[in-house]
Amino acid sequence: MTENQRNAQTSINVQKQANLIWNVADIIRGLYKPHEYGKVILPMTVIKRLHDTLLPTRDKVLEASEKYKNMNDAFRHRFLTQASGYPFYNTSVYTFDTLLADPANIEPTFRT
Repeated sequence: MTENQRNAQTSINVQKQANLIWNVADIIRGLYKPHEYGKVILPMTVIKRLHDTLLPTRDKVLEASEKYKNMNDAFRHRFLTQASGYPFYNTSVYTFDTLLADPANIEPTFRT
């Protein structure tokens, strides 16, 4: 891939993410006042980015979480970070897809 192709692909990806964020902003417009958007958009952008980063190793982390559930927290943490490949992990059984599949319960499910 040439440098120009890589730049074009990056621009497309950034534009897709920006469109997603603005679509979410349109949805929450009625729920929040404009000065409150930053309290929602920035945290949700970070959460979505973490979610997407961890999604490929999700099954390995959930498997390790179950396998080492009775282990000392420090040792368990080591196994879970090893499973995720990052110094952080997510043991939630929910994904953005499962949250969106049940819109009536999205807030309590998200908080869980």
